[in-house]
This record gives sequence, C-alpha cells and structure tokens, in this order.
Amino acid sequence: MAITDETLLIAADTKRRLRAMSDEQIVVITRAWVDAWDSLGPEFHEALLEVIGDGKTRVPYAKVAKAKRLKDALRQARTTLDELAAQTRVTVTNDLASAVLDAADTHLAVARSQMPPAAAGVAVNFDAVSKTALDGIVLRSTEQIHASSLPIPADVERMMKRELVRAIAVGDNPRTTARRILRGAEGEFNGGLTRAATIARTELLDAHRQGALTAAQQNKDLLTGWVWSASLDARTCPSCLSNHGSFHPVDEFGPIDHHQGRCARVDKTLSWKELGFDGIEEPEDATPDARAWFDNLTDDSQDQIMGKAKAQMLRDGEIGWDDLTRRVETPGWRDSMTNVPVKDLRPVGQ
Repeated sequence: MAITDETLLIAADTKRRLRAMSDEQIVVITRAWVDAWDSLGPEFHEALLEVIGDGKTRVPYAKVAKAKRLKDALRQARTTLDELAAQTRVTVTNDLASAVLDAADTHLAVARSQMPPAAAGVAVNFDAVSKTALDGIVLRSTEQIHASSLPIPADVERMMKRELVRAIAVGDNPRTTARRILRGAEGEFNGGLTRAATIARTELLDAHRQGALTAAQQNKDLLTGWVWSASLDARTCPSCLSNHGSFHPVDEFGPIDHHQGRCARVDKTLSWKELGFDGIEEPEDATPDARAWFDNLTDDSQDQIMGKAKAQMLRDGEIGWDDLTRRVETPGWRDSMTNVPVKDLRPVGQ
C-alpha cells in the first residue's frame, strides 16, 4: 500500500497534462472575449459621446435610459455575450472525454505503480471502466457547464448597464469622460471572461476527478482509499497545504479544493500482504510531508505562501495546520475546502 516515487511521478505528469489542456482552453476563451470587446468598444464610445454631449450639463437618467444608440450597443453586447457563453461551453466540452479517459488510465497506472515490480499487471488484475460509465460522466459534466455558464450573458449585461448609467456625469472633457466610463464597462464585460475561465478550468478538473472516482470504484476491492496530493510550491495556498497527505475513503469524491485548484487524488492500494504477496518487504510511503517541506523554507518564502500575519501565527504556535482550511458551500457548485482568512483566525478582541 506504499505510494512510490513512480506513483508521484505519474500523478505529477497527470497534473501537467491537465494544466496544459486547461491553459489551451483559457487561451481560446480569452482571445474570443478580447476580440469581442475590440469590436464592441468603439460603438460604446461613440454612443457615450452622443449621450454626454458637451459634458457641461448633468445628463438626466431618462436621457440615458432612452438613448437609442446606447441601447443598440447594449443589445449587441448581449448578443455577443450569448455567443461567447456558447463558445465557452463548446471549448470546454470538446476536451471532457479526453480528460475523463485520462483519469481512468491514470488510475490504472497509479495502482500498478504500487505493485511489486514482478507482479505489476500480472498477479493483480485491475478492471477498466466501461465506455458507458465514462460517457455518463461526460454528459453530466456537460450539463453542469451549461448550467454554470447560462446566467453569464444576462448578469454581465445588467452590470454593464448599471455601470454605464451610474457613471455618466458632468465632465470637463466629453471624450475623457467617455473613456473613463468605457473602462468601467469593459471591466464589467471582462468579469464575464473571469467567470467563464473559472468554469472552464474547474469543470475540466472535476470531470477528471469524477472519472478517477469511477475508475477507483471499479477496483474498490483492491484499494484502501486515496491521498490528497497538493503541488508543493510557492503558488500552493495554505488550505491545500493543510489538506495535503490526508487520507480519504475510496467512494469519496475529491479532492474538493477551491476553484481552479491543482490538487490531485492519488489512489492507494491495499498492502502487498493483503493482496497476497507474502514475504516481500514493502517500501516506505514516498508521499512528501507538506509540513516538513514548509518548515524547511525561509521565513520570507513562508510569508509569501501564507501571508506574513498568518505565517507568523503558525510559527508562534497561535494556530495549527488544521486551522488553515475549512469547508464551505457554494450555491450551484460543489462544496470546497478553502483558505481561512486571518481575521477569522485571530482570537476575539485582537
């Protein structure tokens, strides 16, 4: 049941493949949103100049609400946003099948890497997941992506309209005022891009995890559970560091890290003795100790990961590792383990 160096290499390689797949999706999605705004921006700018006029008098709300060119620009933005949301769904779902299949293959490779060298794939037979089960995961993930991205166009349109109406005011120079308002509207528009990118990365990763869970359930009699594996580097958040190395039942979905998290599930087989390999000495588990890794960092590096206040509290023994993470509910999405802010860690009155 020892996770080996080979196991960890397989897990790390899987993370890299998923990251590359996800990064390619984000590039495609981002390019589409940038090109869309490049097309919409000039029209909004001209519409704003028309509404603002000479910039010397306050523009009444009624004039803003009735401005035909501005309404036409918002209508075009909504059409564009609908198209962008649909393109996001297509971009992500195109890779779902590959991600789910990769998860099933990774599960088998991880399990076999924990077998005695001469026994891998011979004395112990791991079952592959049926195509029907994998197709079911892809279908459910596609439905989730559709549900998550569906509200984006209406939400972004509403925020843009609010920004435009709120920001139109007296300005010394109409063009300066128009550019300022346009920057605010662009920020609201790109809020949709941020949401689309989060959906893309998170749902791809979760489809992979669902595929891993299904594959593990197929070989449940050969496994003892799975281990939460975080990437131990400067980008890893305190919550993921806290959960790294924790042990979970075979049937538990996970890891349930935060949006766009990079953590992985590493299935763990039964001991060699339990699998029928008697008289063979099993190696020590190679899973790295996150706390020992962190303790070996300089204070500056620890501060970079935790934040200075939180790192100092940890060094001073005011808080423990288990205090760094908590489970939160997110409507319309799964529960997740997230970072606990400093304000929630400090004793009352401090």
